[in-house]
Amino acid sequence: MLNRINANNLRGDAFGGLTAAVVALPMALAFGVAATGDPAPGLWGAVIIGLVASLFGGTPTLISEPTGPMTVVFTSVILSLTATAPDKETAMAMAFTVVILAGIFQILFGAFRLGRYVTQMPYTVISGFMSGIGAILVILQLPAFLGQEASGGVIGTLTSLPTLMSGIQPMELALALITVAILWLTPSGIKKFCPPQLLALVLGTLLSITLFQDAGLKTIPAFNAELPTLHIPSYNGSQIRLMFVDAAVLGMLGCIDALLTSVVADSLTRTEHDSNKELVGQGLANIVSGLFGGLPGAGATMGTVVNIQAGGRSALSGLIRALILMVVVLAFAPLASTIPLAVLAGIALKVGIDIIDWDFLQRAHHLSVKAAVITYGVIALTVLVDLITAVGIGVFVANVLTIDRMSALQSRKVKTISTADDDVELSSEEQQLLDQASGKVLLFQLAGPMIFGVAKAIAREHNAIGNCRVVVFDLSEVSHMGVTAAIALENAVKEAIEVGREVFLVGASGSTEKRLQKMKLLERLPEQNIGSDRLTALRLAVEGLPMNG
Repeated sequence: MLNRINANNLRGDAFGGLTAAVVALPMALAFGVAATGDPAPGLWGAVIIGLVASLFGGTPTLISEPTGPMTVVFTSVILSLTATAPDKETAMAMAFTVVILAGIFQILFGAFRLGRYVTQMPYTVISGFMSGIGAILVILQLPAFLGQEASGGVIGTLTSLPTLMSGIQPMELALALITVAILWLTPSGIKKFCPPQLLALVLGTLLSITLFQDAGLKTIPAFNAELPTLHIPSYNGSQIRLMFVDAAVLGMLGCIDALLTSVVADSLTRTEHDSNKELVGQGLANIVSGLFGGLPGAGATMGTVVNIQAGGRSALSGLIRALILMVVVLAFAPLASTIPLAVLAGIALKVGIDIIDWDFLQRAHHLSVKAAVITYGVIALTVLVDLITAVGIGVFVANVLTIDRMSALQSRKVKTISTADDDVELSSEEQQLLDQASGKVLLFQLAGPMIFGVAKAIAREHNAIGNCRVVVFDLSEVSHMGVTAAIALENAVKEAIEVGREVFLVGASGSTEKRLQKMKLLERLPEQNIGSDRLTALRLAVEGLPMNG
């Protein structure tokens, strides 16, 4: 089923599509050159992804195109494959195959209705991951920013910084700085009529062919103004595992990028997107883009916002944007060879700076030391190791800390009560019965979700039981019992029986009761010792005590 396309808002959608196309052009050029050294993959990626995602997505106003995070990951994919492939052409063919595989992963995420789970990642990890990607994009622009050749990835650039600094080309650096200044200092009044990226691209290019015409500036390589050709998927047997892992990371990042932008679109238009349909649309878009040698892409926040602000309200705006871009690429490709690389480096560097989550980074250490450690750790791993390790370790550590905290909170709800003086709500008759038992009847109470982290608390409380004759296990307030906690309870019941204590188990219901039945724990106790009434169990327990105490 196609996206919500209609002509009810033709004028608004036309203006939205035109504005989004103007914003997309310099970004597509910059990302194409940053990833492959050639603007064509960026331009055709912007056209193809925008067209297909608008047709089949689930967010009418979403503008999809190559984005900073997707470009960074794709660049790392190219570098890793180039290091092992026999030649550059084979490496690029395999890299575009990774884009196709990433699209297949996205379709699977949508088909299995996993859209709502994709973005359920700790914010500390998302912030660190995105900030790390922003830092990578900044680092990768430094060679071109300083007027020199690329130095082979993040580590290569960082290790060659002394050489880069000693060989600075003043004219290239000046043009790059002017570009960044335009992006940063353009007045808001001008931004309403002309996006800063396009203004920087035009002014930077004009400066290069006038004021800097004799400086020998490096420019974009010339490319043919023709429709893209089909790229047959290619893979190397020894690299297939790496390609699948890279595709999974690229696909997951594309899902997160697109769905977060869809949420932004919802907030601006007061509508609700279809997450799973959007993932299918994004997957189809990346498959087609990979087949025709285009960069991977996702929902772009900047393009989406300007589209909505200019009046775009249906997927028609995305289609108009794609068609305008295609006409521009076919008609004006020869002019692209006059655009200086330093200008594109300045544009991409500003994108990288904007991706970094400065707001959260400034507050992370005030909010929580653990949050700061996770965020900064993920940034360091993203930049210096790889994206998979960063996300994997970040999510693992964040979840372990969360589980530890939740376990500590839930452990407080594991209580052993022998007198009415304990901090627990009991009826007056229950209090009298416990007082009458004089410590020989113990009420072992559990409450809330019993996750696996609570198992230690159950064992600890049970081991601390003194000289009692009867234990009443009260599960009436347990909302969920995990397998590990259930086994801990089973061990406590078995040990109590083994030392000669009478055991009552009350209050188990719903999924908790089913869990205990499957474990055959209830079969260990007499039928009269199992029930739903705590008061009845306490009566039977007290009545069964020896008269001589």
